[in-house]
Amino acid sequence: MTSTRTDSSSEQHHGSLLQIVRSIPGAAREIWRGKQAAWQASAQLRHPLRDIEWDTDTAIALQSEVERLLPASGKSFARTDQVQSALVCEEDCIILEEIKTLTQEHNRSNITRTAAYLECYEQYPELHWALLAHMVSRNGGYHMTDLQSDLMHNLQNQSDREHMYRLLERCNALIFQDAYPQLLLYMNSRRIGRSCFHLLSHFHVSAFMTPFWERFWLERCSSLLSVALIINEQNYIESRVVQHPYFQKEVLSKPAFHLHNLAGLNHIVFPLGREAGLAGRVIEHFGKLDERILFGKGLYALLFGVEQVHTQVLEFARSVPHRGSRAEYWPGLFTHHEDEAGDHTLYAQELLDEEWLPKGQRLYSPELLAVWGDTPYEPITRQDWLQTRDCLGYLTAPRRPWLFEMSHEHRYGMVKTALAHDVKAITH
Repeated sequence: MTSTRTDSSSEQHHGSLLQIVRSIPGAAREIWRGKQAAWQASAQLRHPLRDIEWDTDTAIALQSEVERLLPASGKSFARTDQVQSALVCEEDCIILEEIKTLTQEHNRSNITRTAAYLECYEQYPELHWALLAHMVSRNGGYHMTDLQSDLMHNLQNQSDREHMYRLLERCNALIFQDAYPQLLLYMNSRRIGRSCFHLLSHFHVSAFMTPFWERFWLERCSSLLSVALIINEQNYIESRVVQHPYFQKEVLSKPAFHLHNLAGLNHIVFPLGREAGLAGRVIEHFGKLDERILFGKGLYALLFGVEQVHTQVLEFARSVPHRGSRAEYWPGLFTHHEDEAGDHTLYAQELLDEEWLPKGQRLYSPELLAVWGDTPYEPITRQDWLQTRDCLGYLTAPRRPWLFEMSHEHRYGMVKTALAHDVKAITH
């Protein structure tokens, strides 16, 4: 009797391995077809172009202003360690308290942050960075819930998933904490009809940003401000997260981190509608500051430099509330209801065979608040990242990427993850 069960188990194991082997050629064909389709779709989406206004003379002038703010040789710049004693009136004090309250209120989770960014953009569309931040923050939520999804649940232990979640959440929270008060200061400036940017130091914002906000108040150069914010926020998280010993040890130095590139967690996708195409880009090396900045500039140029992408992404953002599930944009593949997901053992072949999965067989992609709670953090260091002129080289006009249609690339990332899942399911 035992021998019969053993033989049956062996046959089942052999059959599963054979199924995986058979799916590999299909995955290879998918790569080739996907690249061809991406070029064709990118060409169709690329026109008409939107003008990305960029004043080179203004950018050069602002570089000079930032250089004058740099600390003297051999000295560390500590403006944000001690809030400057700028004169504030009663109205300023009220604004400061309101912004502190709103920032704390909306910094509860990825869901509240993402919604707050979109509200800023809707009120003041010249704040281009707010829409970019909304879309990137949506992706942050997707990446957080991916950790508990069908395809990834067996690829990491719970401890590694929690460490990765803390990295994603920490980046999301710190960028919001730094950038949201800046957006609110501009909104208050518009409301009362005078500049409030002398209050930036009260929120420990880098001195780097002051010249850009002051110039934006006068000239409304949205692209220049957006590039400055991209540079600022990536530098802000560099020492506080990316180079932090905890995240270096528990996340970035571990082989499991590279699994997330395999799984597509290095994809930033801009849905062009529900069950429609995806625009976006792939970041290869998250740990490199220069690559993150250039990546952000490319995303900005894509979102605000390509008319069809801008129009369709904005319509999606307005019509589909963010909850963190990939079912928001591909409901034919995903469901956020666990009891409606398919009870699969293996996934790869089915994803290759079917464009969409039937109801009851879809992949579980949970909503964020169903799988992750609020996370307490250690106190945030207040040093100003602006110590050298290295950042000034990035103050150049953002360029639109040529290849940006991501539907096939994103789908292929799912297939690769499914193959890894299937191998793990059979061998463990």
